Amino acid sequence: MKFIEKSTVEIRCIVIGVSAGGFDALDRLVTKLPLDFSFPVVIVQHRIADNDGYLAQHLNLKSASVVKEVIDKEPICAGIVYIAPPDYHLLIERGLYFSLSKDDKVNYSRPSIDVLFESAADIYRQACLGIILTGKNQDGSMGLAQIVAAGGTAIVQDPQSAIASEMPRAAIKKVPTAAILNLSEIADYLTSLEKRQKS
Repeated sequence: MKFIEKSTVEIRCIVIGVSAGGFDALDRLVTKLPLDFSFPVVIVQHRIADNDGYLAQHLNLKSASVVKEVIDKEPICAGIVYIAPPDYHLLIERGLYFSLSKDDKVNYSRPSIDVLFESAADIYRQACLGIILTGKNQDGSMGLAQIVAAGGTAIVQDPQSAIASEMPRAAIKKVPTAAILNLSEIADYLTSLEKRQKS
């Protein structure tokens, strides 16, 4: 695609942050991933503490990929879409496994997008792709900046196409070099990622 220059570094992990309007955005994005998609996708969606896990169940039924909520100490496997459980921060650890934390809220949120993105930047460095989607607060902008500072790639949903534009606008302000795409363009980029890296 013309939107993102081809990198000499292969992507090894995709992290996504989303808040208000996220159910629709993830439904339109995750369900477009192909059956043979070989990257781990890790998602923080702001949800209330007593959420029943319907999001993962819904996406799993509609997607070619396996979609599941993260379990503490679970190893990270390629081709699976992971969703942070409600009321837990989600971190990626050096042994390429997840950890869950009940630490204080960050940006009024637990799980926090920044917490996930900062840990992903630390572990995956240039091989991390960070994506910010629709949302009403500024969570994720600092973490996206850390991904870019570590050499990773940043994509932000076009605020004009977002149900809630505040989070994408904050991310673009913090990371002006991020590629700004609508949901269909993001989906196209992700589905073509494996082919692009092998070309």
